[in-house]
Amino acid sequence: MNPNKTDILKSVFGHDRFRPGQEEIVDALTGGRDALAVMPTGGGKSLCYQIPALLLPGVTLVISPLISLMKDQVMALVQNGVRAAYLNSTLTAGQYSRALANVRNGVYKIVYVAPERLWTDGFLSAVSELDISLIAVDEAHCVSGWGQDFRPAYLGIRDFVENLPHRPPVGAFTATATERVREDIAELLGLRDPCRVITGFDRPNLYFEVIPVEKSKKDDALIRLIRDRYFDKCGIVYCGTRNSVEEVTALLVSRGIPARGYHAGMSDEERHAAQEDFVYDRIRVMVATNAFGMGIDKSNVSFVLHYHMPKDVESYYQEAGRAGRDGEAADCVLLASKSDLVLNRYLIDNSEPNPELSEEEQVRLRRLEYDRLDKMAGYCATPGCLRSYLLRYFGEEGPESCGNCSNCQGDFLVKDVTEDAQKLLSCMARTGNRFGLSTLSAVLRASSNETVDRFGLDSLSTYGIMKGATEKYIRELASVLQADGSVAYEADSVYRIPHATEKARDILLGKRKVFIKAEPEKAEKKKKPVRRTAEPADTTLLGHLKAERARLAKELHVPAYIIFPDATLTDMCRVMPEDIDEFLEVTGVGKTKAEKYGAVFLAVIDKHRKEL
Repeated sequence: MNPNKTDILKSVFGHDRFRPGQEEIVDALTGGRDALAVMPTGGGKSLCYQIPALLLPGVTLVISPLISLMKDQVMALVQNGVRAAYLNSTLTAGQYSRALANVRNGVYKIVYVAPERLWTDGFLSAVSELDISLIAVDEAHCVSGWGQDFRPAYLGIRDFVENLPHRPPVGAFTATATERVREDIAELLGLRDPCRVITGFDRPNLYFEVIPVEKSKKDDALIRLIRDRYFDKCGIVYCGTRNSVEEVTALLVSRGIPARGYHAGMSDEERHAAQEDFVYDRIRVMVATNAFGMGIDKSNVSFVLHYHMPKDVESYYQEAGRAGRDGEAADCVLLASKSDLVLNRYLIDNSEPNPELSEEEQVRLRRLEYDRLDKMAGYCATPGCLRSYLLRYFGEEGPESCGNCSNCQGDFLVKDVTEDAQKLLSCMARTGNRFGLSTLSAVLRASSNETVDRFGLDSLSTYGIMKGATEKYIRELASVLQADGSVAYEADSVYRIPHATEKARDILLGKRKVFIKAEPEKAEKKKKPVRRTAEPADTTLLGHLKAERARLAKELHVPAYIIFPDATLTDMCRVMPEDIDEFLEVTGVGKTKAEKYGAVFLAVIDKHRKEL
């Protein structure tokens, strides 16, 4: 009897039930329909195309920009008994030729390929002889110039698919995409009446925290966090520049913290060695630019620290989402300083122009990047729930208080700035929504400049009503108002002109207050419950299981999480299986892994049981 989707889910991947959205996508793709899935990191996107791949008769091509992800996923599939391979630049000429020959001969069920390889003669020749049942496009947001991580080679995927002898169903997958980017994905990949599944962007196991810190004190804050809070944890520290990666890496190593750096300026060999050390747990901390981590399938990342504020919320959420992929509690902490805005504006202004865009489009894209930077600054400034802020950015409604972020659990200070907010909003209206924040600040502070003089803005009723304020404070106030949706910028406007939205009406009428985080002498303390972290039921047994996993990983030359992620070991502590049938009831244990590893892990559990 042929296996069905539920059989494969359990026997190959070791799961008893589908996560939200997975089954709908599996049914669409196996039924011959295109699909567009937006699922958070750790939400199980890969199963949505791997299960159809095993159900459909031919070969599945997975188009991915991520060399590290290809390697990890192929390694995991092989461990689960699935024939899979990848084709990318890490293979030698001989290895690539052998892999292509195996592809032609139908050796593999799933083949991962980089988008740049699709139009090479060797690959086109190989796939012309294949029965391709499914094409999965991972990190599909890379097709859109309006999202982060644009990859020009993705624009050739549609033509590649349509030039195949038979067009198979196409599945597009991503973790972070605004509505505009989702529409781009559907159009630019040529999806036909796709089944659209957006399971939600929330990652309940992630704790979000923003720590305001002066630039000169960042190093101390970072060391304190890693040494005291994460002394035995594995994590990533993201930096905004290559130089800062090297400086932070040297700092951590000098303090006895096992760490390595990773950035695009390093050689391929250096980057590969650093990644291997991290994946195989030879170091605890990876310090990197955004060149690292996209698609890394390492499950035991317990924290992601951002040394610099990223340029946009998409990048931040994607990078932060590399924590807690196993579903266990994990932290996402951002060390925010005002200097980060200066750095990011510099990076935007000095970025390489996109050759795919016209000069006018380049200007508009830069304005859009500034708008996204403002929204990222708003995340750092908001006194409201951080999780809700992130969810609203992606078009979802979040709770008023999530109970699992620094603002909801924190002990910080707030200041009522409703009156100043009314003054800023009134100034926007009095100037006809025609000027940027620099001019608005000049008007409010009675600071004369060329624009104020030329347009006679010193005659307005709002002129000088915030004389004692600084431009920095007015910009911070604008960020808070943008964060709660009371101020917006036109994303397609060449000039960055803020305007009040309908939501600002209640502020102007005194029906809603505005707060910002403030200094102790300027505010009163907002007290919240102390954060609590759940612990495994039996830490002693968990330690023994991790030690056995480490021994096997070293013996088999694979990362530890490829054998079993931490979540599976934790479930072993809960189930305490006595035989192979009970071992198969553990989350993440499939038939192949039970046959490979069941006896050794059952022996560890049995020994622990006898010692109780």
